[in-house]
Amino acid sequence: MDYFYYIFLPIITILLLLNHLHRRRNHRLPPGSYGLPLIGETLQLISAYRTDNPEPFIDERVARFGPVFTTHIFGEATIFSADPEVNRFILQNGGKLFECSYPGSISNLLGKHSLLLMKGSLHKRMHCFTMSFANSVIIRDHLLVDIDRLVRFFLGSWSDRVLLMEEAKKITFALTMKQLMSLDPCEWTESVRKEYLLVIEGFFTIPLPFFSTTYNRAIKARTKVAEALGLVVRERRKASEGGDRKNDILGALLDEEVEGGRLSDEVIVDFLVSLLVAGYETTSTLMTLAVKFITETPLALAQLKAEQESIRAQKGDNEALVWDDYKSMPFTQCVISETLRVANIIGGIFRRTTSDVHIRGYTIPKGWKVFASFRAVHMDDEHFKDARSFNPWRWQNDAGSICPPGVFSPFGGGPRLCPGYEIARVSVSVFLHHLVTKYSWEPAEEDKLVFFPTTRTQKRLPLNVQRRGATT
Repeated sequence: MDYFYYIFLPIITILLLLNHLHRRRNHRLPPGSYGLPLIGETLQLISAYRTDNPEPFIDERVARFGPVFTTHIFGEATIFSADPEVNRFILQNGGKLFECSYPGSISNLLGKHSLLLMKGSLHKRMHCFTMSFANSVIIRDHLLVDIDRLVRFFLGSWSDRVLLMEEAKKITFALTMKQLMSLDPCEWTESVRKEYLLVIEGFFTIPLPFFSTTYNRAIKARTKVAEALGLVVRERRKASEGGDRKNDILGALLDEEVEGGRLSDEVIVDFLVSLLVAGYETTSTLMTLAVKFITETPLALAQLKAEQESIRAQKGDNEALVWDDYKSMPFTQCVISETLRVANIIGGIFRRTTSDVHIRGYTIPKGWKVFASFRAVHMDDEHFKDARSFNPWRWQNDAGSICPPGVFSPFGGGPRLCPGYEIARVSVSVFLHHLVTKYSWEPAEEDKLVFFPTTRTQKRLPLNVQRRGATT
């Protein structure tokens, strides 16, 4: 081990520096800093994002180098963009000048056939396939009734103290399982959910089983999830061949043909796993943080309650919400948009250049990693007045529709626009409706946001809750 440190480490460091100098001579790279040998500026980034105020990491570099700069994070030289036009260019040219590039831990845990990792014509086809199950008509005519029913089911089981992030995850997992495979909550779905939590924990770890117990546990959990889903796929395939078909995503996947043949069980399982990620983690975080922000902003909470109570006053106590109710929640949509902007649940996206890319007077070499930071744009006072304050009123009068391109990108964009963005909005709207019309609450203890490895609260947002109209 000592030989490595004294002999090989200096050699590796010199080779890396020579490589960077060679690239600088042949390309006009954006200015920046590579930080320490090998680890670069990774530790500074992680330490910043483990706090409730990660902005200085970006602000200091933008002030020194401009909105497009070079850094070295997670083992690679990376071009970092805090420029909305550059971000939009990256999003719009996905599959052309840029391709997806994610840490090995994420790739391994999702599976090689996941939607997130698909490329080219196959990704385009499967993305359109997913969008076809998540458009407004499908939500209105089929999904909304289940969303309303499942939200009421889980809220009805609450005690007088809840960890809201945990409760939100139960709701969104149930919603996703219903949409994917027509499964209602039961012991089997709960056991899968617990294994799935372990898979999520492994996303941002070193993908070496012998060096990371978290990653090793995640790999084992992923195997169990795949086995459980594979069993359902096989049973459904057999039933489908016998004429028993269901109108859900799994049913459509079983009928889908690619290059003249049906999708294999392995492909379908990987695809389902990736959709569980998309529909579970982000929406539950959005639910949780919307509640955190309105709790801290009493005027917003009062206006949200007034809007939802006016809708509930026109319906029976247990009458389900319908599409017209959802479309009558303009201030609720302002709350959701502002939560997306301030929380930045998807803080940005990693891509890799497929050829030399010329932009803003710079040349990004082929094979380089690029990070388009949505958070940096969303939290910039140049684009949003008093950007670091939660202000849902900024979205009134359709202000979001007149944002310049690339300024507000909570769901990404281009050919990889999140296909479930409308479902996320509807699910959170229904959740907020039933929450504010049925419950009152207060924080059980102080809780703060952190943004690494994912956006979340440190203590899962503990709340003391009381059903409205109930006596203490």
